[in-house]
Amino acid sequence: MTESDIPSAYLRDKRTPTPSREELRARIPGWGADLDPADRPSYPKLQYPADTGARWDFPERQPGAEGRERSIEHAFVTPVFGTAQPLHGVSGAVRRFAYARFSEGRLAHWTLLVVGDRIDAWGSTLRQLASGRPVPPATGLSTETTHGGLSSRTGRSDARHQALDPLVTAGPWVVGAGAAVLGVRGLVRAVRR
Repeated sequence: MTESDIPSAYLRDKRTPTPSREELRARIPGWGADLDPADRPSYPKLQYPADTGARWDFPERQPGAEGRERSIEHAFVTPVFGTAQPLHGVSGAVRRFAYARFSEGRLAHWTLLVVGDRIDAWGSTLRQLASGRPVPPATGLSTETTHGGLSSRTGRSDARHQALDPLVTAGPWVVGAGAAVLGVRGLVRAVRR
């Protein structure tokens, strides 16, 4: 990869010259409203060249970028990226589609990422149910009975909505179990006919 292939957003020194004020004012309506540095509290941070302490012009690239999700606005994956939670299953396919098809400026991109997250959460819930331990420990329901759940709630500022906590925590599980019972009952009736 040559230096001309690297977008200037990732370089310490920009290759493209900054357009003049007249060019910007002609091209962008309302440009220059904040030209006076006194109007911008971040002005000292905008001084260039800033001493960032970086000892490189372009950071060394992390291996393994092939197949990683990348926004269509960028020419390549950022030099450093996370690998702890690789995309998997249906939720991964939804997320890959969001990155491959839609810009980060589009609502569809973010909506698909949220849908992928919800699919992953439901998949986790189904795996939890299949494991035989239907109530995840993170809900805190087991500690309500073993570690003085009611006595620890006295004197708190959120006392008004404490009655709703068990409903909000256990409600989806109760509704899910009810839906499963109704589904199995309907399936059994359909098979018997």
